[in-house]
Amino acid sequence: MAPVMDVTSEAQLERILSSLDDDKAEDIVQVDLRGKSAMADYMVICSGRSSRQVGSISEKLADRLKQEFGILSKVEGKEAGDWVLIDTGDVIVHVFRPEVREFYQLEKMWLPSKAAASAES
Repeated sequence: MAPVMDVTSEAQLERILSSLDDDKAEDIVQVDLRGKSAMADYMVICSGRSSRQVGSISEKLADRLKQEFGILSKVEGKEAGDWVLIDTGDVIVHVFRPEVREFYQLEKMWLPSKAAASAES
């Protein structure tokens, strides 16, 4: 395992986005939380086509962050595969099955209304 490094939230975000892209996550949306919430600097929301893909995307992301940056992410919901939350401390990633994502509509809660409308199209 790589030693724990002082990795910026921007560097984490960049690696997270490339990992999600590598694993064919769909409808990737990033939300800048700086100044809006103390829980994290960024939130990333994406979809996987099936429970199996949601689990795989999440597992690979957590493994890459551990191997490359020494970040031990908190992972919730991997067993069900409907909605997995990966919390790195600075970046929170939500990986959904499309139906579950539509139900919760996290983008609408965090993005300005114009941005949320364009994220839906």
